[in-house]
Amino acid sequence: MTSETLGRPFDAVLCDLDNVVRFYDMAPLAALERAAGVAEGTTAKVAYSPEVDLPFLLGRITKEAWVKSMVSALSDRVGPASAHVLGTAFAAAPFRADDVVVAMLRRVRAHMPLVLVTNATPELEHDLARMGLADLADHVVSSARVGVAKPDPLIYEIAAARAGVAAQRCLFVDDREENVEAAVALGMTGVHCREPADLRTVLDLLPDG
Repeated sequence: MTSETLGRPFDAVLCDLDNVVRFYDMAPLAALERAAGVAEGTTAKVAYSPEVDLPFLLGRITKEAWVKSMVSALSDRVGPASAHVLGTAFAAAPFRADDVVVAMLRRVRAHMPLVLVTNATPELEHDLARMGLADLADHVVSSARVGVAKPDPLIYEIAAARAGVAAQRCLFVDDREENVEAAVALGMTGVHCREPADLRTVLDLLPDG
């Protein structure tokens, strides 16, 4: 009997981590930015710029090198001393897992393979352990480990292969619309997750939900 016969709309869930499962507390950094005379979010814009962020996400540089790159990019705006404070604070921002989302994903795993697919740093495994989530998923596909980042189609294909499920039978969840669109282009069902309710709506399609 196939999953279609059972009425199951997908056979694996591929889920992003940051801003879906994990959330950062940026309030301390925002206070430092105000003290430095720059707008809140300035450090994040620098940190997430491709020239600063991508080498780290692809596992090509260390965390220390990433922070150094951030500090260098910020120095022209706030001076070297403040740039060091902001870059260091951004890299050390506290984070937590959303308990509601974690509970939903654990329910998913009781039905089918769950794969985390994330543009992450080489510290991902340590971070998951800190949150008590080392066993959350069947597989973790990290950009820093596979050398390719979303929205490159290859990372989705790697994730589907790890799940052992055809792309057309995968549900992909991400907070970034362009990442969802890339998954849909491969035939996956996409969920643009902006809040837990977005995920709950589609998971309620599972049997015994």
